[in-house]
Amino acid sequence: MKRALFQWSGGKDSSFALFKAMKEWNIEGLFTSLSAEFKRISMHGVREELLDLQAESIGLPLHKMFLEEDATHDTYDRELAVHLKPFINDGIKDLILGDIYLEDLRKYREDQMGAIGLTCNFPLWGGDTHQLFKDFVDAGFKAVTVAVNDELGEKFIGRTLDMDFYNELPDGVDPCGEKGEFHTFVYDGPIFSKPIPFKIGDKLVREYNYKDADGNHIHSKFHFCDLEMK
Repeated sequence: MKRALFQWSGGKDSSFALFKAMKEWNIEGLFTSLSAEFKRISMHGVREELLDLQAESIGLPLHKMFLEEDATHDTYDRELAVHLKPFINDGIKDLILGDIYLEDLRKYREDQMGAIGLTCNFPLWGGDTHQLFKDFVDAGFKAVTVAVNDELGEKFIGRTLDMDFYNELPDGVDPCGEKGEFHTFVYDGPIFSKPIPFKIGDKLVREYNYKDADGNHIHSKFHFCDLEMK
């Protein structure tokens, strides 16, 4: 089997893509980026220690890149090249990711990784997100929401992903959260040798103001729950 590195987020799409990729690739490690200040994965807000437990249960080394909160895209690209170069020098030419259908994001990743010598592969690409959600649950994965947008709100934070969750999603919300509606932490499933112990801690709301690619001012609100070591 071909050798590959896997870009890991700890969430549902990442876990399900890894599950599928393990059947066709020799996955030699997981790669993720975290906040240098908070030691948490960006946007998901999951602690480094919980990611370590995931990797240990999966049985793969977790390679980490720490970034400052104010890191620019150029800084990210430079750090990425530095951290991934050793794998490329070792003969790994493929990176596997969990994206499903956002064409602009795929092109961004392919351009970014192609510039440093890696080919991107997407095991879930083009899949129907309703069916992917059901397949994820049917495969025995267990996950909890750690961040949800304001459309979903407090009702959906800290929730287990099951068919009740699926059936309660508002119209227009992607069942895999592919448009950023929610993010998750996977704590059990067929890729894990044992469940990840955790408990749900504090819940909070954060508001963001930024400009999109067209220069429009965007205001968004996200609900988070902190997952603590158990």
